[in-house]
Amino acid sequence: MPLRALFLSATPSTPAPSSRSSSSPARQRLAALFAAALLSGCQATPPAGTADKNLLASAPPVTRGLDARGLTTLLTAEMAGQRGRFRDAARGFLDAAERYPEPALAERAAFAARFGESPELLQTAAMRWQALDRQSAAPGRLLAALAVERGDWPDALTQRLALAAQGDDARLAALAGQAIAQGAPPAPLIEQLSAALDDDGRLPPANRGDAHLAAALLEKARNNTVAARSHLARARALIADTPALWHTQAQLALDSGNEREARRAARRGLKLAPNDARFSLLLAQAETRLGNVAAAETQTDALLKRHSGGPELRRALARLYLEENQPAAARRLLQPLTGRDDLADQDYFLLGAADQATGNVDSALLYYRQITGDDAFLPARAAAARMLIDAGRSADARSFLHAQRQRFRLHYNELLMLEVELLDERGRTDAADALLAQGLTRTPNAARLLYLRAMRDWRAGDIAGMERDLQRVLEREPDNVMALNALGYTLADEQVPGRLDDARQLVERAYELEPDNAAVQDSLGWVYFRREQPEKALPLLEQAYRGMPDQEVAAHLAEVLHALGHSARARRIIARALATGEHHPAIDDLLERHPELAP
Repeated sequence: MPLRALFLSATPSTPAPSSRSSSSPARQRLAALFAAALLSGCQATPPAGTADKNLLASAPPVTRGLDARGLTTLLTAEMAGQRGRFRDAARGFLDAAERYPEPALAERAAFAARFGESPELLQTAAMRWQALDRQSAAPGRLLAALAVERGDWPDALTQRLALAAQGDDARLAALAGQAIAQGAPPAPLIEQLSAALDDDGRLPPANRGDAHLAAALLEKARNNTVAARSHLARARALIADTPALWHTQAQLALDSGNEREARRAARRGLKLAPNDARFSLLLAQAETRLGNVAAAETQTDALLKRHSGGPELRRALARLYLEENQPAAARRLLQPLTGRDDLADQDYFLLGAADQATGNVDSALLYYRQITGDDAFLPARAAAARMLIDAGRSADARSFLHAQRQRFRLHYNELLMLEVELLDERGRTDAADALLAQGLTRTPNAARLLYLRAMRDWRAGDIAGMERDLQRVLEREPDNVMALNALGYTLADEQVPGRLDDARQLVERAYELEPDNAAVQDSLGWVYFRREQPEKALPLLEQAYRGMPDQEVAAHLAEVLHALGHSARARRIIARALATGEHHPAIDDLLERHPELAP
């Protein structure tokens, strides 16, 4: 059906509760508005013979229904939709929805904006629709989907929690899984869920259980197993036998090393949802860790038969076996792909990793050398060089990287930086210095090489040398955010005498260029704190922590909170940072200076 006809005949496909059917009062009122408008248009013609030209001057103002402007707006919007000008149609219906607070007008605007492929208009229309019809779940679902598309996970969760409060199936755990897969920071999402769960009457029991499952997944993502298990136990008390419950339980059991419990939970989930591939994968993982590789392969073979995922499914299963240190099983899965003429870079990478793990170094090297795509080029060369070094063939590793630099001149400096990094890792600082100097002789103004030397100077305690190289970068690239941020932060953090104003100017410039960069937000907040402006520092550090909740940002935020008298909150942040990893030098340094903050 042509889009024009579809626009006139269809209604938005977003599902709505039964009380919002196509014959709902809102749509009936909209239809009535159109009908009344057309009728009133005929009746507005003065009767024949009327001599009073000032008849309309004494007419009462239009307080209900459509006036001429409203009728024009609606008809223009409808005609724009017929002609395929969906953005104009959306704007017209939005104008009408502002003039006449009818939900169906805003819904029509959203429908037109969707066809017009305008996310901004669609967002505006959905928000107007939601404001006019608080009882309908449809605009909330639409706003949540838009938030997911743009990666705004807190806003997506806000919308889903509002749906959950209405009793709608908000799929909070599914949203949490999506957010984790996309690398979203768990901390702000956990705070939102905690606020909703603290309000006892906000969520119905089933949705409350779903919220606990979502919180369990997010706590697991930041390695807080104790909190994750607590949420899971609460979910179990609220939700009956559901796949989501058993999936979360199996994941947590695997993460805590309880493979038998993971196997039991995965089997239960598979019984409830036999076509859910996630349970087959979890069961294969559990069997693998229990040493039952044959049983695991039985599961993956069955999965391959049930699903026509093609090469992508084989790759996913091969990754699973490689992660579980079963390279032979991974190699068997990948074997059917080797006869194809269209092997992708990821296939070569997996085949190389499988051969490397089984000790077949030369075969793995051949696979790694086949990778030429920009995304995988450097990781493949790094894997190959490290593999050769681990096999006791350091000279071969350096010869390999040298040959690759000659062959791939566009990647010359990147490969040189990789070799410098490998030399540094093995304590061969003098050789790394010589190689970096060689690179800078070849390209003396290469920003990345200068930046690398600056960072090596910083690690060696040579702040003056670091500044020299970063200033050289900034002379040629005054808007280089990495250089601005690194130099400004270092001057403030090292408390170089008389340089705090310079630090502020540098980092403020970086912030102007990239205000959403969490590292820059952290640096600017820390500069303000060093300037004894903790109130100004706090919002920046909170924003940085939401986007990048690592131990260094946590330490900065905790110290500023402590300085402002919020020590209890600072301790909670420190406790969270200590629970998420074993390496936390910034937190250790903070506690050495402020032992009273120990959680």
